[in-house]
Amino acid sequence: MRGKILLVDDNKDLRTDFRLWYEEYDITEASCAREALDILKKPNELDLIILDVQMPGMDGLAALELIKTIAPEKSVIIMTGFSTKDTAIHALTARADNYIEKPFDLKTMRAAIEKELQARSGEDRPDQMNVAGKIEHVRWFLEGNCFKKITLQDAAKTVYMSPKYLSRIFREKTGMRFNEYKLKMKIAQAKKILRSTGSSIKQISAKLGYAHTESFIRQFEKIAKTTPSNYRKTQKKRPK
Repeated sequence: MRGKILLVDDNKDLRTDFRLWYEEYDITEASCAREALDILKKPNELDLIILDVQMPGMDGLAALELIKTIAPEKSVIIMTGFSTKDTAIHALTARADNYIEKPFDLKTMRAAIEKELQARSGEDRPDQMNVAGKIEHVRWFLEGNCFKKITLQDAAKTVYMSPKYLSRIFREKTGMRFNEYKLKMKIAQAKKILRSTGSSIKQISAKLGYAHTESFIRQFEKIAKTTPSNYRKTQKKRPK
């Protein structure tokens, strides 16, 4: 599987040329920061974000700070045609992984891309994994996107399986149905939030993607054998 890159630049011609220059990568385009943030809020397997500084609306540096909040694990390369020392410092302070001036040399950009992709390639690619590895990858994918709406179809795409086959194999390997595992994982996250924050039950429910708080409470009680409020109370009473 090729490296998956999100290219964020308002210049359509540059985005088109970039695809031609770097056709070995799987590139998703965004024409502005808001569009990029919307993409990142959805389930994805992006490895790298290449982000222009000068864009209408939200600029790249403001977007970078939000990206590192939404998806702190993603690598980001900042690029700009208006290079100043302050811009570079700001980008690196906001945790950009690299900084490239425009117009950029094609080899320099490719070297920067490869550096970031190699830093993330510590594990086998999903298309080369055995069945056990693919199931672990699906579990990792679910955990990494636990606050988003994930379907069996989404997970199946990440490991090059049909949804029907993944459903059967997942149950054989984990002893749980896909949706059952996803629910248990959500409740585990809910417990963590209940223990560590003062968020309301309604806020936690919304964060976990529930349209109705009552549905969250009902499912929490089914799995945890207690209500979210009672769970929080019992945790507070435990000795430190």
